[in-house]
Amino acid sequence: MHPHKPHYHRHAGTPENKQFLQRISRERIDPRPVAAGIAAADLIDTTFLSYNGGRLREGCQLFVQKMLANNGTVGLALSGALTPAGLGISCLVPLVEAGFIDWIVSTGANLYHDTHYALGMDLYQAGPHLPDHELRENQVIRIYDIVFDYENLLGTDQFFRKLCRGKDFQQTMGTAEFHHQVGKYLHEREQQTGWGGKNLLAACYRQGVPVFTSSPGDSSIGMNLAALMLEGCQLRIDPLRDVNQSAAIVWDAKVHGGTSSVVILGGGSPKNFMLQTEPQIQEVLGLTEAGHDYFLQFTDARPDTGGLSGATPSEAMTWGKVDPDKLPDSVTCYVDTTIALPLLTAYALTRAAQRPPKRLFDRLPELTRRLEDGYAQTRAQRAE
Repeated sequence: MHPHKPHYHRHAGTPENKQFLQRISRERIDPRPVAAGIAAADLIDTTFLSYNGGRLREGCQLFVQKMLANNGTVGLALSGALTPAGLGISCLVPLVEAGFIDWIVSTGANLYHDTHYALGMDLYQAGPHLPDHELRENQVIRIYDIVFDYENLLGTDQFFRKLCRGKDFQQTMGTAEFHHQVGKYLHEREQQTGWGGKNLLAACYRQGVPVFTSSPGDSSIGMNLAALMLEGCQLRIDPLRDVNQSAAIVWDAKVHGGTSSVVILGGGSPKNFMLQTEPQIQEVLGLTEAGHDYFLQFTDARPDTGGLSGATPSEAMTWGKVDPDKLPDSVTCYVDTTIALPLLTAYALTRAAQRPPKRLFDRLPELTRRLEDGYAQTRAQRAE
């Protein structure tokens, strides 16, 4: 035996072995057979035991038992274009209406394509292997296995241009104010057409949920607003206002002894914008804070490729984005959002009682003033 090489002896069944096993274990794996008609929430609790199924169960339980508990503030980061697949109607609107989502950061694409439904435009299921040259010739747009008429784009463009020429939009706005105004008109349209409950911005308007877009120029909505600027329209989007308003939401949640949670669907710019609220509070404004309390992400990105979408909560903790003491209450589940979100929604609506809306949009001026006051104090202290 090499004198410097450790040698491990296996002593099966010793008390020390059993104590160690009990210390690292949770529950014994012994599920009941899946029965016909089992509810989604029961299926998750009883059969999603290990691997990413286990992480999905942990994420669902984290959402219901800790994020929603004690009226904690929950932010949702929404990347890509999930709403064309109907996930806005089937999942996001019910979560908002149940009071389970308090503020949102979304790509513009999700909000733009979700507007098709509010305008009565149809999207269709198809297959992923389609003759794209023929689609182009027949003016059919494809998003992987979703297809729709090119007229949907033209009609939605026309809607946004006509709406934003109105007097209510002739001012400088953050994206939360802009989306609230759009949501107001979409809500009124839903009331007129009887198509209520289909549009995310309309639901957020009704519930007072602020919706930010971290890259407002990076979507068809931004493209149309840029065209209006060439016409002389006075609407201007102020993304720096978004930075302070989103930070104010998180700081208010924490400074009054509450919790701040993030649910991240995918990654990209919405993920970073939601998480950067904490470095903004701590590093830039110099206010005392420790990071978000609870972190749940569904992603298919790996952390070793350098992309933000795969960045882990422990990595985020080093930036101050996640509270080090709450790191065990963080879950990353490597699964497609289109699979995870319907299951999370069904689980939450089954296991949690609805919450009254916080109506954070209505409080944005107040919350921002508090953040300004806190920053003024830290600036004065630094000057001493």
